[in-house]
Amino acid sequence: FQMPSVIVYGGRGALGRAIVLHFKSKEYRVITIDCHMNEESDLSIMVDANASWSEQKSTILAGLASNAVGEVDGVFCVAGGWAGGNAASSDMILNAALMWRQSVVTSTIASRIGVKHLKKDGLLVLTGAETARSGTSGMMGYGMAKAAVHQFTKSLAEKGSGLPDEVTVVAILPVTLDTPMNRKFMPEADKSSWTPLSHIAEKLYSWTENIDSRPSNGTLLSIKTVGGVTTEENH
Repeated sequence: FQMPSVIVYGGRGALGRAIVLHFKSKEYRVITIDCHMNEESDLSIMVDANASWSEQKSTILAGLASNAVGEVDGVFCVAGGWAGGNAASSDMILNAALMWRQSVVTSTIASRIGVKHLKKDGLLVLTGAETARSGTSGMMGYGMAKAAVHQFTKSLAEKGSGLPDEVTVVAILPVTLDTPMNRKFMPEADKSSWTPLSHIAEKLYSWTENIDSRPSNGTLLSIKTVGGVTTEENH
């Protein structure tokens, strides 16, 4: 009997930790990848966020191989961050580069992990953003990077993407997540419009366990919370 297992990329962030704890409570083996150690996971692979794209990929794949990770049921890329700036901002380029590293670099590496480690009917989840479905003039680098993740999700879901045909690829597109960082920086905001981290963790668990509960392959799933009630819409 092999214990079911998942890989959480960005496993030390607020959402990542919530996912780790939820899957651990369901008797899963959980592997995390992050620039920080996660003591709550069964295996924590550290990566240098400032290393090149290909160096990060090599470090992660080598770490998974040397620890004999083998096949997993799910790969969840919930790494990311937020930075603002429009075209007139002096730090727009710096922030755009950071957003690309945090969202696009991680998503592409997650796909390589998926090719090498996902079971044939496994689940690959990437993290987009509802706001990036239209213009984001006040946070251009962020919107551009998240839109790239949306397009990448559609590409991965096509036949000939390199992933096993039975793998399901979904991008989750939250509006605002209820994280400690958001509470710190937006103390006056209406928290009833923020999506609880537990909602995302429970969704990923349900999709991992029950193939029939998953959105269709290539779905961009908008996740909106209004008055404390969370709903989803497929795109």
